[in-house]
Amino acid sequence: MKIYVIGSSLTSCYWNGAATYYRGIYKNLHALGHDVTFAEPDIYKRQQNRDCPSIEYANVRVYQTPRDLDSVLAEACDSDLIIKHSGVGADDELLEHEVLHCRSANAHVSFWDVDAPATLARVEENAQNPFRRLIPQYDFIFTYGGGQPVIDHYRQLGAKNCYPVYNALDPDTHFPVPPNPQFQCDLAFVGNRMPDRESRVQQFFFAAAEQAPEFQFLLGGEGWGSKAMPPNVRWIGHVGTANHNVINCSARMVLNINRDSMAKVGFSPPTRVFEAAGAAACLITDAWLGVEHFFEPEREILVADGAEDIVRYLRQIGTEQAKAVGSAMHKRALRDHTYELRARHVDDILRQHGISATANTASLVA
Repeated sequence: MKIYVIGSSLTSCYWNGAATYYRGIYKNLHALGHDVTFAEPDIYKRQQNRDCPSIEYANVRVYQTPRDLDSVLAEACDSDLIIKHSGVGADDELLEHEVLHCRSANAHVSFWDVDAPATLARVEENAQNPFRRLIPQYDFIFTYGGGQPVIDHYRQLGAKNCYPVYNALDPDTHFPVPPNPQFQCDLAFVGNRMPDRESRVQQFFFAAAEQAPEFQFLLGGEGWGSKAMPPNVRWIGHVGTANHNVINCSARMVLNINRDSMAKVGFSPPTRVFEAAGAAACLITDAWLGVEHFFEPEREILVADGAEDIVRYLRQIGTEQAKAVGSAMHKRALRDHTYELRARHVDDILRQHGISATANTASLVA
């Protein structure tokens, strides 16, 4: 089946937290026999900061916006399934509307939401939001996470269906490697400075560093240069995917901090959770609804309600115990949470609706 995707970027993780997710999903859909084209706009200097220059599982179409939009949409209409991701970063409202013109008896259109809390907030807080009336017109709604609450909200807005497809592990790209003294620390956190996460980073990461001056903390990600930091915090700037494994394997423990909206909705583990799992790192996560659906607390993952819990873990859990937690998480991820399994789930959903990888055309089952 020909799948045409419009998303933020497959080639670059620069200011693009969904890159690992896109790569895992589409690599494995391709392995199941789907022909994937991924169209991404040339914006935010992503093309100047590519970390994945060679992609064999998809035809990558880098386009100039708004100049190339008509040709992108024309190409999309020649596919069996067109996927418009949320958060493309340019012309999102226009694309949400225009991709629906590609619908036909043989071409189905999906909205794949990688930030469901934000999307739902904008349509539920404003009854006149243009996307609100478009939701019932999509053949499929997929989401990056959110569980039953997100499904219920989308169905109440008239969606024909809603299928969460969670983040996962790609064991080909995220795996244990020898530690590097350059990144050695007691606790590492990698995340860009975002308005709806900064207060939680202060609450969990910086507050823990202030309470535990005897430990060394490592901070990665864009935008933190102007932030006042405790003396035991070292900021290393943007972290490309090539350094994910070595940082996760060099820290005694790794920290995950969800954005406000994702933490409130729950069932939305970000990519860094599974990147850490792939490296067999001992992960501390901020508490969020549904964490036990993915990993067993205290055995496969450590859950913190605030800085005090993080400091307690740092002081009470030694290196060997931390390795045991990381190893258990790694085994669970390989068993239950790989992108191969996620792609098979998507493929099963499409087959249930009469769409298969082996057929170029199919009629949608109502």
